[in-house]
Amino acid sequence: MNRLLAVIFLSISSQAFALENCPDYLNYDLPKLHSKETVNICEVAAGKPLLVINTASHCGYTKQFEGLEALHQKYKDQGLFVVGFASNDFNQEAKSEEEAAKVCRQNFGVSFTMVAPSFVKGARANPVFEVINQQSQEPGWNFNKYLINKDGQVVKHFSSQIKPNSEELTKAIEALI
Repeated sequence: MNRLLAVIFLSISSQAFALENCPDYLNYDLPKLHSKETVNICEVAAGKPLLVINTASHCGYTKQFEGLEALHQKYKDQGLFVVGFASNDFNQEAKSEEEAAKVCRQNFGVSFTMVAPSFVKGARANPVFEVINQQSQEPGWNFNKYLINKDGQVVKHFSSQIKPNSEELTKAIEALI
């Protein structure tokens, strides 16, 4: 029993430490895609590496959702947290969140966290992408991928052309987890 209590205490302590050290730009409630729920990245992924993607449901790269879901399934138990940010910055997002969610979930089986549409570039970029853009480069199109370490620093940017199953991306993920 004492060993169980020690394990529980250590688990809670390490979660509290990770949450306390989570960067401010990840610590606020984001509306989930086509949902009344929100997600706070610090609460669900503090101390974990992140793969952040700007997405659009009517883009030529939309088929990448399938590969992104495969990455999520492959690495989620090793700590990788995948989150997609729907955006109409490039005029490729569905007209409604319901339609965007259908494309993600029904057409491609997306189960990783998807955030409701917001801006990802320019002066109106949401706070997450504002910092990502400062640390790396602003997305030039949909399906840019940003690998962020457990401390909240962007360690690698992958353009739209880099497929989720590319050796370059998977090696970078494996080096981080």
